[in-house]
Amino acid sequence: MKPATVFLGEMTSPEVEAFLRTSQTVIVPTGSTEQHGPHGPLLTDALIPTEVARRAAPRVGALVAPTINYSLSYPHVGFTGLVHIRVPTFMALIEDLCLSLSSIGFRRIVFLNGHYDNTYAIAYACANVADRVGSDVKAFPINYWDGMTRDEAAEFFDPSNGLHANKGETSAVMALNAALVDLDAANAEMPPFPETTNQAAVHTAFFFSSPGSVYRATHSGTWGDARGSNAEFGGRYLQVVTDATVRMIDDIERTFAAMPDR
Repeated sequence: MKPATVFLGEMTSPEVEAFLRTSQTVIVPTGSTEQHGPHGPLLTDALIPTEVARRAAPRVGALVAPTINYSLSYPHVGFTGLVHIRVPTFMALIEDLCLSLSSIGFRRIVFLNGHYDNTYAIAYACANVADRVGSDVKAFPINYWDGMTRDEAAEFFDPSNGLHANKGETSAVMALNAALVDLDAANAEMPPFPETTNQAAVHTAFFFSSPGSVYRATHSGTWGDARGSNAEFGGRYLQVVTDATVRMIDDIERTFAAMPDR
């Protein structure tokens, strides 16, 4: 007997039809193919949200669509191995996926994002396609780290301990497949940011509007300290962000439900 799976791409057409009779939620892991320092694999930003989606799917009644591996990585232009697509191409892909998935019968389309540069473009693409998928379909992005508490972010993933190829990301990959990480090459580097009154706004202006900005800001591509990475830390990280993602999806659903029709 064929074993059950949460992955849409591993299912047969009749299996998808049976699923849709009880639930209409699909999670689309969205990542990138780009450098992650001298030690991490190019698919880091795709591997992590795919695993988080796999873990979260049974808890929220969802299937997991095939992962989007190519996206908006223009800030990393300059590093070898980068494969990225243009903003209009990426947005068109998101819109077409919304149309196709909604035509199948999905009514909640969650783009579980593992690469921050994608976030705004996913949201804008979902807004662009909203009038074509119908008012009963809700499509939106969630970064897998969005639901972390302040204490969790301080431990795993924030500007103070790094946001790219750091211990959290590297350890998460090691928890999945340690052979993908060259721990002997792991390093520590922080971009030379000046003191600012609003770091988030500065990062948006510097990184999002400037191709090659990460290449300019770092020599190695690492933002943080990956030298202490280990699979145990990565396992805890994956559990924390999975729980955070489940909470975030619940929060979003309750918000949609709380808003009256007008």
